[in-house]
Amino acid sequence: MSDSGFNAKEFCANLPLLPGVYRMINAKGEVIYVGKAVSLKKRVSSYFQKSNLGPRIQLMVSQITQIETTVTRSEAEALLLENNLIKSLKPRYNIIFRDDKSYPYVILSGHGFPRLGFYRGVLDKTHQYFGPYPNAGIVRESIHLLQKIFRLRTCEDSVFSNRTRPCLLYQIKRCSGPCIGQISAQDYRMDVRNAELFLQGKQTEVIAGIETQMQQASERMEYEQAALLRDQMQALRRIREKQFVDSGKALDADVIACALHNDGSGRVCVNLAMIRGGRHLGDKSFFPQNADDCTAGNVVEAFLAQHYLNRSAPSLIIVGESIEREILQQLLTEQCGHKITIQFNPIGEKRVWLNMATENARLALQQQLSRQASQEKRLLALQQVLNMPGLQRIECFDISHTLGEATVASCVVYDHFAMRNNEYRRYNIEGITPGDDYAAMREALSRRYQKVVSGEGQLPDLILIDGGKGQVTAAQEALYELGIYDANLVGVAKGEERKPGLEQLISPLLEKPLQLPSEHAALHLIQQIRDEAHRFAIQGHRGRRGKARTSSSLEDISGVGAKRRQKLLGRFGGLKGVLTASIEELQQTEGISRKLAEKIYKELH
Repeated sequence: MSDSGFNAKEFCANLPLLPGVYRMINAKGEVIYVGKAVSLKKRVSSYFQKSNLGPRIQLMVSQITQIETTVTRSEAEALLLENNLIKSLKPRYNIIFRDDKSYPYVILSGHGFPRLGFYRGVLDKTHQYFGPYPNAGIVRESIHLLQKIFRLRTCEDSVFSNRTRPCLLYQIKRCSGPCIGQISAQDYRMDVRNAELFLQGKQTEVIAGIETQMQQASERMEYEQAALLRDQMQALRRIREKQFVDSGKALDADVIACALHNDGSGRVCVNLAMIRGGRHLGDKSFFPQNADDCTAGNVVEAFLAQHYLNRSAPSLIIVGESIEREILQQLLTEQCGHKITIQFNPIGEKRVWLNMATENARLALQQQLSRQASQEKRLLALQQVLNMPGLQRIECFDISHTLGEATVASCVVYDHFAMRNNEYRRYNIEGITPGDDYAAMREALSRRYQKVVSGEGQLPDLILIDGGKGQVTAAQEALYELGIYDANLVGVAKGEERKPGLEQLISPLLEKPLQLPSEHAALHLIQQIRDEAHRFAIQGHRGRRGKARTSSSLEDISGVGAKRRQKLLGRFGGLKGVLTASIEELQQTEGISRKLAEKIYKELH
């Protein structure tokens, strides 16, 4: 029974014996848990009848003041609704995985001379996609290999259609030069076909085909072509030898393993290994929130629902835990348009994949725990230095500009032992004297904490300022103007010669500037957060400055109006192409005379 006065017995008595979704709500009106049920009456009643509930669930039940239910037509529909509600509401007691919105693919475009590239987003049937891959780095590595072996083009269509001479990639033998007719359409199609087979895991077939081509070229005494094919074949053999897992079968599968730290802390890792075309493409580790007292089976079920619903899935999903699979298999099969099998306890080579994923999950969890222990040590040291035992959340500000141009302020967030990237914010600073860092700092803090004054969110335990006494004073003035007098402010002033380890801490909290030893754990945490704020500010500043310069560089040249700009950008595939063009190439653009070409070249260089 809940301590809140919620009459569970009366509520459950009126529930139907039908499938649906239930939402547990606390005194603040917050949804704290979302669940699905084959029978709403039996499932919801069980929370108030069982005496063997885990500590986490007992705590949740004690906070319930209201329950809302939604009846669905089937258990499958309930699973879909449950997943959508968990993603949108992020309830405190549900296992929640961070949603990776889209995975990267290798794309071969549907053009006459297909383009090889990196792709993220909705798939278009006019092109071929290979993947998905666990991360962008593996996609770029694959593209690099394909360029090296098959020499496919990677340039945008606007550049490809306007080339008049070979590019640098052609010169370093990373492209066969289809844009200027250096390879026939038939030979290029053969290279594309071999790349397709390679991406499908059919390396043996590719090598056999290239060997036949090499022999034919040798018989025709085309020894240069035969040597090129020999090099391709040798490169492919080296890659095949290095392949960590290669089944020899063009099988697509995802392998999911789970590792738990048995201390009741809820620290869990799920490892997803991707097998495409029989090749192991890599893996990705996930660390869910709110997994206290959960079994590995509960965690894997939550991962499958949150990861695959509304996303494509391979025909085979291998799991290391016994779970309820039938409903999810049915839903995924309907969603993907092909049969999906979720397999538990595999044998043979699939068992090798699962063992590998299990070991990777264990190692990733071990590394995560080690990092967290280090963060806990650092935060404890900072709490002691500042005499702030409750310190958990820190927000840090930095300003970046180039001689006052494109000023950007950053705010990064550290909370409960980790940087919280999804809470980072940037502020474009306008209407101040260029280069006035104090004014920029005042504006950034005013904009950040205006919402707190309006009742949205709350102040962090500590506000870090990248700067000395002047920046701290400016920040304090901004907070005072908002009526905030109880914020904890600390400035991080760079030491002599701006060397790391010589920083001084300046704050109204401290009687005098404090310089910690270079090996002090508290200083390491401050440096970590300060450096992240600096990186985030510079990244925003460079993007803003680059955008401003890109849009204005051609506009600033007299005689180059909108139509001529459009012709230039179209011919050379963007401003970068215009910048690398010679006077003669500029002159070949429609509407550009020799004199104007010389002027454009001079202005841009």
